Amino acid sequence: MVVPPLLRAVIMGPPGSGKGTVSARIIKHFGMKHLSSGDLLRDNMQKKTGFPRTVAQAEALDKERQIDTVIDLDVPFETIKCRLTARWIHPASGRVYNLEFSPPKVQGIDDITGEPLVQRDDDKPETVTKRLQAYDEQTKPVLEYYRKKGLLKSFSGTETNKIWPHIYAFLKTKLPDVSQKDVATPR
Repeated sequence: MVVPPLLRAVIMGPPGSGKGTVSARIIKHFGMKHLSSGDLLRDNMQKKTGFPRTVAQAEALDKERQIDTVIDLDVPFETIKCRLTARWIHPASGRVYNLEFSPPKVQGIDDITGEPLVQRDDDKPETVTKRLQAYDEQTKPVLEYYRKKGLLKSFSGTETNKIWPHIYAFLKTKLPDVSQKDVATPR
């Protein structure tokens, strides 16, 4: 039995920067497990237990587990504002639609079930600016923390499909591609 190499990677980026999409592609190509801090954060907020994204949290994580690399999705805030306010979800399945680049076949309706789509409170225009400001104030210092440790690798752009090949090439230097698909064109 071959044991796959262990790589503990953190993916960071503003809300709506493509962390979920990149994570799904990493899982597909490299067979890694995914733990979403955003999902954990929302769960903790519902339970009123909190889960801050701060340097103190990064330091606490370092005490528990060694992080091997931090992937930073550096996407301009204006791009993110457009993405988030155009994002709608099917609550039961978690399917995500974007009115600009992956809209449902019928506006406001899930393609598969025909049930109504909803916009998360976090994606409503009135809260997007606050979310981005909070990210800037709280999370950017965490990026600097990891930069000083030599673990940060930033990938800049406005589209996940254009950023992904660079992330893929970076991870290929650390892990084998385990997908059965054509590896010449990572998706």
